[in-house]
Amino acid sequence: MTGHQPAQELLEVLRSPLAAEGLDLEDVEVSTAGRRRLVRVLVDSDGGVTLDQVSAATTVVSGVLDAHDPMGDSPYTLEVTSPGVDRPLTHPRRWSRNVGRLVVADTVDGQQVAGRIVAAGDDAVTLEVDGSQVQIPYGDVRTARIEVEFKRPDRKDGARRHKRGDGA
Repeated sequence: MTGHQPAQELLEVLRSPLAAEGLDLEDVEVSTAGRRRLVRVLVDSDGGVTLDQVSAATTVVSGVLDAHDPMGDSPYTLEVTSPGVDRPLTHPRRWSRNVGRLVVADTVDGQQVAGRIVAAGDDAVTLEVDGSQVQIPYGDVRTARIEVEFKRPDRKDGARRHKRGDGA
């Protein structure tokens, strides 16, 4: 490893070992804080990620870092985590893992679209916007983030109901 682009190098060498653990490698971020570097590895899976899986992934990543030495002599801190709800939706699999959630997407033509993810395919996402379904190709999305909802609609039997903690 050359150490010139450690994040890209780590993406390449970590993808297969993490896939063997049943995890998708979402991203690798390498940042510098003084003399130390922070290596943040984001993993996910269709069913979400458990603490045991994060622990196993940390062992795998640590072994790869020891074997390939992409950081050279620089000290670093390793953090293995799952993408939070605030992470941008960048891959079709991230969209499909969030079907039913509310999203705000900024398109390349400057529009902002807010809607609920109905379906996510290989090339486009379908959102429910104001009662209508809108299909947006991923290539037309500049950025997209999940909106946090405290009263998320309950979609059992196709009916829209809000869950309430007061028994009503």
